[in-house]
Amino acid sequence: MTKSTRPTPRSAATGEAQRRSSRFLGNADASNSSATTQAPAAGRPSPCLLQPSISTILDPLDSTAGSSSLVTAPTLTSPQHEADEVPVSQAEPMNTDSVVIEEDSEEDEAQEEENEAEEVVVRPRRKLTSPVWKEFKKVKVKNMMKAKCNWCSKKLGGEIRNGTKHLLDHLKICPYRKRPADTKKQTSLRYSSNVQGGKVAVENYTFDQDVARKALGSMILLHDYPLSIVDQIEFRKFVSALQPLFKMVRRNTIRSDILDSYKIEKKRAINYMEKNKSRVAITIDMWMSEHQKRGYMAITAHFVDESWKLQSYIMRFIYVPAPHTARVIAEILHDALVEWYLEDKVSTLTVDNATTNDACIPILENLIGPSKLMLGGKILHMRCCAHILNLIVKDGLDVLEESIEKIRDSVAFWTSTPKRIENFQEVAKMLKVDQSKKLSLDVKTRWNSTYFMLSVALRYKSVFNRLRQREKTFTCAPSDDDWKFCGEVCDRLKLFADITEIFSGTQYVAANIYFPKICEIKMNIRKWSKCGNEIIEAMSDAMSAKFDRYWSDIQGLMGIATLLDPRFKIDMLHVCFEMLLGDESIIDCESKVHEIRELVSSLMLEYQMESEQENTEAQSVSISAMEANKVMSIFSARVARKRPTTSLSRTELDRYLDDEYVAANQENFDVLGWWNVAGSRYPTLRAIARDIFAIPVTTVASESAFSRSGSVLSEHRSRLTPELLEALMCSQN
Repeated sequence: MTKSTRPTPRSAATGEAQRRSSRFLGNADASNSSATTQAPAAGRPSPCLLQPSISTILDPLDSTAGSSSLVTAPTLTSPQHEADEVPVSQAEPMNTDSVVIEEDSEEDEAQEEENEAEEVVVRPRRKLTSPVWKEFKKVKVKNMMKAKCNWCSKKLGGEIRNGTKHLLDHLKICPYRKRPADTKKQTSLRYSSNVQGGKVAVENYTFDQDVARKALGSMILLHDYPLSIVDQIEFRKFVSALQPLFKMVRRNTIRSDILDSYKIEKKRAINYMEKNKSRVAITIDMWMSEHQKRGYMAITAHFVDESWKLQSYIMRFIYVPAPHTARVIAEILHDALVEWYLEDKVSTLTVDNATTNDACIPILENLIGPSKLMLGGKILHMRCCAHILNLIVKDGLDVLEESIEKIRDSVAFWTSTPKRIENFQEVAKMLKVDQSKKLSLDVKTRWNSTYFMLSVALRYKSVFNRLRQREKTFTCAPSDDDWKFCGEVCDRLKLFADITEIFSGTQYVAANIYFPKICEIKMNIRKWSKCGNEIIEAMSDAMSAKFDRYWSDIQGLMGIATLLDPRFKIDMLHVCFEMLLGDESIIDCESKVHEIRELVSSLMLEYQMESEQENTEAQSVSISAMEANKVMSIFSARVARKRPTTSLSRTELDRYLDDEYVAANQENFDVLGWWNVAGSRYPTLRAIARDIFAIPVTTVASESAFSRSGSVLSEHRSRLTPELLEALMCSQN
């Protein structure tokens, strides 16, 4: 069949350029003899003959333009036609040293991602004669025929009307086709990142697009960069200059990469937690987003791993729909525990003192089941001691409100305007006062900010006194008695600040020192009640009432942790209860110590039963297939199970209590390291210590996630979905 010679539609500019090229090629002799052109030197082509036409700037990979509108080789332009069209070199000088950045449009990339799953390989009805089809294959995407490169998987126009010229042009510039035939990844050299002793090493390097994309996603996660950074022109130029082979993606793609990476890491973490045999302590806290007006809950898991190292991970940063009732919180938390295979491994739940959290505990206990909890759920509820201390100090500061008012007014006066701040700093510099800490007004609902305000103001006492003489409008200057009282208050608040800082650590065990530190606070409060200062005594009474209200809920659990510290054991319990109850209540102290010892004995019974059940399941093998020594081993285990378990547990506990103490004055004592090595003599107590010492005494681990979430979910990123926000928060942990 004769092929039609009817020309295909094309733009006027393209047709005119090709007609000029044809006329020039047909009359080359006449063009070279033109009077307006100077003949070039021998062996050198005329510069005007090498000027590219505008058709050479067109992307040869653009399948929508059609094969007839593409010109891949430079079009020779006759001098006699230079007046008719302006060469590209005259309109805009070409820089041959510049880096060419090849970018896919966002629309093309999105379409490619959507159609990737719908790609269908098409078998042609007749044999394709062009050699180009040896390196291309026809695929159908959304009822459109495409030609897919076997090297780089790029899809070009595959319809009959497109022809094959653009496919040949693509093969000339395909980056993967230019590489050696044995591999698609060519090895190059780079400087090693491990530089030691000032020596620079060189190592082999192979570029991998997937590895680079993963590193890009990790960078965005770690530094809280916006997802739109991949759309910024200068950033794309910078990346292209570093590695021209890297194909920059769009924000939708990097969002998918982050979510996929998070799902993979989450699955690995769940598998790890499923195999973990120790119990896990949970902390939760709620946060309301200011920009989204949504409630989120951070769920953090704390446990001691197989190497006896304390670990803390944010399991979920989950959206909680309103209303935030106790039932809603308990059900969402239970679903998260089931998803992570932790519903039968929970030791305690540390929460703040909100009424909703108190109501959530019994609901969660019923959802999990008392049989799966330690001591039937008696020690499930762990109150955040940081919130308890905050309530204690806040009640005490309410009594001191009028006494420290002049200090607060003075700080407010000298921080109200920039001019006053400059005058204050000039006087401080003249008096040679250390200005490493600046004046700041407190927040009345946060006692630690009040303590910071008073402690910093004391450092500038001489500055305030000098300014009282120089500034007539400064009428609220504190007196000497005010400064003396401020010093007494700071000395007492420093105790709470230091202990709160110790309890807020998440990288070390704090449960074993909780009891002694709390007793230290109680002892000091009792001492302040007899100091002779009526205001301080009133503060002490208010603190003591709040202390007694919350302490009784957690003294049993923290007493177990104190007993399991080889430096303290049972003698520290006697000392602490005497400090709490007073020297006159010796009988009550003995009763409290006996209760804690009974709790330890009950825990040992539970752990021994679990251990025996695991051993029984492991030894359920046919006797006919056993050797004689295995039969004797099972016989010994059966006899041991028939013995009274209570005597065994008490014997192990008695041996631990009768052994020598570890020196109490050791600095940086590693209680987990001791139980890992020396604790092997007490296997049941060792398992209990591993679970008890993982319990956090505050909810700081969960609250710290909210301090970062404020920057992640800022005003400019308020459109983040809950799913992506959780991926950003948990992936960093």
